[in-house]
Amino acid sequence: MLKFYATFLTVMLLSQNAISENLIEKAIKTVDADILFMRHALAPGIGDPENFLLSDCDTQRNLNDEGKKHAIKIGVALAKAKIKIDKILSSQWCRCYDTAMLMELGDVEIFSGLNSFYQRHAEKEATLLKLRAYLKEKPSESLILMVTHQVVISAITGVNVTSGGFVAYNSKTGKLKPFSLASTNM
Repeated sequence: MLKFYATFLTVMLLSQNAISENLIEKAIKTVDADILFMRHALAPGIGDPENFLLSDCDTQRNLNDEGKKHAIKIGVALAKAKIKIDKILSSQWCRCYDTAMLMELGDVEIFSGLNSFYQRHAEKEATLLKLRAYLKEKPSESLILMVTHQVVISAITGVNVTSGGFVAYNSKTGKLKPFSLASTNM
């Protein structure tokens, strides 16, 4: 009986990994995505504390232990899917940068065009102008992972995603496909 349960659990874990890989690949192929927008992993709360300083992570809303584990699992799922990510960009906020770093998918470059304007710590129009210019000028054959905030993703795509959620996006056509790896038990 114990052997049956061990076999069953192994099959379930392998099938969950295959589901994650297929989900990622399908979302990208469905819209011929050149951008993967990702909302940072779990950082409980809303907005940032009153004493917020962009240069000081201790004054920001940050990933909790669950969020850190989630970022690592998402990184594993993306690595197993063998998706070739050409560049990783992150908001300057620590929760976004930490998410990108914990995924361990490659070098992470800070890009202020991904910063949050939710509490006006960044100017909305200037931020979106910078992001839209980047999207317009980037080579369409490269796949860029952008770790950012819900307000930024929503402003560009019209889609609200949960922590750790994605939107596969074609920057030339505007086609998009939201997806989440949260339910796959990575």
